[in-house]
Amino acid sequence: MNEFITVFQNRQDMLLETVLEHLQISMVSLIIAILFAVPLGLILTRYPKAAEPVIATSAVMQTIPSLAVLAFLIPFFGIGTTPAIIALVLYGLLPILRNTYTGINEVDPALKEAATGMGMNSFKRLTKVELPIAMPVIMAGIRTSMVLIVGTTTIAALIGAGGLGEIILLGLDRGADINLILLGAIPAALLAILLDLILKVLERFSKKAGMKSFVAMLLIAVFIVVTPFMFNGTKQAELVIGGKMGSEPEILINMYKLLIEEETELTVSLEPNLGKTAFVFSALQEGSIDIFPEFTGTAIVTHMEEQAQSNDAHVVYEQAKQGMKYKYDMEFLEPMEFNNTYAVATTREMADQYGLQEIGDLKQIENEITAGFTLEFNDRYDGYVGMQEVYNLDIADIKTMEPGIRQSALTNREVDIIDAYATDSYMVELDLVTLEDPENLFPPYQGAPLMREDTLEAYPELEAILNQLSGKITDDEMRQMNYQVDYEDKSPNEVARAYLANEGLLDN
Repeated sequence: MNEFITVFQNRQDMLLETVLEHLQISMVSLIIAILFAVPLGLILTRYPKAAEPVIATSAVMQTIPSLAVLAFLIPFFGIGTTPAIIALVLYGLLPILRNTYTGINEVDPALKEAATGMGMNSFKRLTKVELPIAMPVIMAGIRTSMVLIVGTTTIAALIGAGGLGEIILLGLDRGADINLILLGAIPAALLAILLDLILKVLERFSKKAGMKSFVAMLLIAVFIVVTPFMFNGTKQAELVIGGKMGSEPEILINMYKLLIEEETELTVSLEPNLGKTAFVFSALQEGSIDIFPEFTGTAIVTHMEEQAQSNDAHVVYEQAKQGMKYKYDMEFLEPMEFNNTYAVATTREMADQYGLQEIGDLKQIENEITAGFTLEFNDRYDGYVGMQEVYNLDIADIKTMEPGIRQSALTNREVDIIDAYATDSYMVELDLVTLEDPENLFPPYQGAPLMREDTLEAYPELEAILNQLSGKITDDEMRQMNYQVDYEDKSPNEVARAYLANEGLLDN
């Protein structure tokens, strides 16, 4: 409990910001869902033959995994709030649509006949009789939709939209840090409960007030959405720098930002923790971000779908640079020194027990061990696919998991080996043993700024500014900086600034 209180005190500013983002995204999505679903539900009551297929289609939308929806939307809408809101609206439509249709249809037929007998046309009968009576049922549907949306909004953090999911993802990346996960999960649950109570009161009020409660609810939602903009005069950034999940990318993008703003008048915003390689690269292609730190080996194997021509770092960089320019019209600036290559790691106890020194040594125990691999590693040639071919391995039990989970799984003996990155801080913290790669399966992975050609053409000064990091940051320096963020809870900006100042690249 004391640890949680300490984390809460240290993260108060971040918590407040993410709560507001979470609330705003949820309310925008709810308003749009209402504006679509209520009129559509009313129309369907006049065309009952169309109701069943339309409602069934809306139900199908809820069966599609949220991550799949986001992945589909990114190429069209980029990253950020827009695709997140579209996905949330799709998830929130069904309860409102179904309750609107049901609520109107369940109005006593005698009342409808009486209204018609009094000379009311269809529209007047709807607004004067049917809607006021059906309003409690419609409000109940809105309540259900709201709870669903608030809970699902946590996924918005995966594509840089913010919200409380950002804290949860950070906790997962820090080796399933339970305090950070709770710091994001508890406010999300409390937010859903609070909003549900407010809507419950309006639902009860609607039995007497009818449409007035509906209008009041919309006004409250609009007020929540608009208020942050009334006090936010922040100038839109000219450059957006993104990063994959983890402390290392976040440290690097903070370095980029500090250097650019130190030497130019450009304004820079950061989008850290955007998720997996595919998400971030799609965001760069689409234009939602302008720069992100990528690794030379990843560029060749994942983006160019080739194999490294050599294990010489310079040759690999030239292959990546030329390939990314030819295939994607992208510019790869000069790399830093550290090599964050893939590695296969295990505990020292496990290595001693079976005499494990090289990856090939796993062959003798491949039917007895459990591997904990990230989804990316499990599916890449410079990963387990290559290990199968090069080292003739066929591990019987493989569990795929998020990067931040694997070290916890290894510590808890749920898995015996994991894929790791050479500069990860937990390699030091957990005293893990890295198995040698004598066949050089894993190519060099040096980090370097990747951007579209049009970005460099618009801001040619970026090349000289960011190339100041060329050849800097050793493996050990990167591990130590990651350690400071992951285990000493220093901010990535603080760590990045300290390194740049120490190197004479930034004034203290």
